[in-house]
Amino acid sequence: MKTIIVILNVLFFSISVVAQQTKIQKFYVGAYTSEGAKGISYCSLDLETGDVKLEKTCEGIENPSFLRLSPSGKYLYAVSEVRSKAGRTGGTVVAYKVKKDGSLKLINRQSSNGDGPCHVDVSQDGRNVAVACYAGGTTSLYPVNKDGSLKKASSVIVNSGSGPNQKRQDKPHAHSIKFSPYDKQVLGADLGTDKLNIFYLEDNELISKQQKFLKLRPGAGPRHFDFHPNKEVIYVIYELKSSIETIKRNEGIWQVVGNVSTLPESFKGDSYCADIHISKDGRFVYGSNRGHNSIAVFKVNQYNTLSGLKTVSAEGDWPRNFGITPDGNWMLVANQRSNDITVFKINHENGIPEFSGKKIELPSPVCIEFL
Repeated sequence: MKTIIVILNVLFFSISVVAQQTKIQKFYVGAYTSEGAKGISYCSLDLETGDVKLEKTCEGIENPSFLRLSPSGKYLYAVSEVRSKAGRTGGTVVAYKVKKDGSLKLINRQSSNGDGPCHVDVSQDGRNVAVACYAGGTTSLYPVNKDGSLKKASSVIVNSGSGPNQKRQDKPHAHSIKFSPYDKQVLGADLGTDKLNIFYLEDNELISKQQKFLKLRPGAGPRHFDFHPNKEVIYVIYELKSSIETIKRNEGIWQVVGNVSTLPESFKGDSYCADIHISKDGRFVYGSNRGHNSIAVFKVNQYNTLSGLKTVSAEGDWPRNFGITPDGNWMLVANQRSNDITVFKINHENGIPEFSGKKIELPSPVCIEFL
């Protein structure tokens, strides 16, 4: 009898520990060391209260401006967003092993094959990593070894062209790269050429065929994009024109079908969009406005176009990247210039993120990546 009681107590304790652990969401924060950050921050979010705490910092990397975890969660890949100059080579992509306590162990580095790497993504099988370089206008593909380390790039794509805004579009500026979650396509947004480049992943190579790119709105400057869960729609956010483009696949070809502004008509100042995300259920689309300092909220209509613009204050200055927790209940907004991350609870009825009153001060946060 005593043995049974002991076993029951152990089981109760174990279940309690697991329950407590599931109430905490861990995440990494990318930042600019050139603006005061020390490296990659490892933080925790209390999923009941919205409290955020800094757990530890991984130093030894310059300007880790964008991060991406492998699907297994065992490895973290970060770009080191620097440019070449006298005595120093250009940017790199860095591979880390994620330890049980959240700390990061350096595995290796590879050249980004272009200046100013600003975005990184990992394929669904974890076997490839892709990097986009803003200053260099290049996109590179890296095969991944079994230990998470990166091989040298197997493909380096050099974009070409320009756009009508000569201050920002005098040459290519690859700003984001993503593996499609539904097929073998790899897509990249180039701000300098107003193109969504379309590649196919074949034998660790990026191949151009069929539809090589989709020409987007002139002078709009596509920055980031996200895939709708229905597999047939992509939403692209424009940095230079503060709007979102709806792109739909028709018989295998991507086509532009609609555009909406991310700003209220009354706003007259300068503002530049940064990041975009779709709710897990596909009902709402969110975009960040730097300048207006807000999160734009849209409802997805029956035919996947967007309507019902509402903007919510980011409660900070220059909202760069933001993230929605895996459970879909919380949104964290990285405000680069006010040096903080603000915490919002998402209202699932109308999709509106409501400020919780909670925030954490961190130098120059620009990327949030949830475990």
